Amino acid sequence: MKYSNLVNGFTEINLTKLDVLTGLKEVKIGVAYWHNGKKLAGMPSNLQPLEESTVQYETLPGWSEDISKCRTFEELPLNAQKYVLRVEELLGTHIKWIGVGQDRLDVIERARPLPKTV
Repeated sequence: MKYSNLVNGFTEINLTKLDVLTGLKEVKIGVAYWHNGKKLAGMPSNLQPLEESTVQYETLPGWSEDISKCRTFEELPLNAQKYVLRVEELLGTHIKWIGVGQDRLDVIERARPLPKTV
């Protein structure tokens, strides 16, 4: 996601499929790639080094509550909120829409932009 965000210059994104993470005890986020003992600047663009690389994960607690009926960010379980906020922080891009179910209308819209840094 970080690379896609970088090359496309997104100002806001849609985080889909949050509902499929429901029921996991832990949720892992890939935060870095390591190859031959060195941390890479991003995801390897070549299959050979990608195959030989190790992913560094950040582990967050999961949630078991059904989120398909949530229509506001505040209705999400606290751990789901923390996951969304951490992904947003890692990307540096506001997550405006969050998919919480199978239907195309099962979406939470967040109006708050990221605070501007000086």
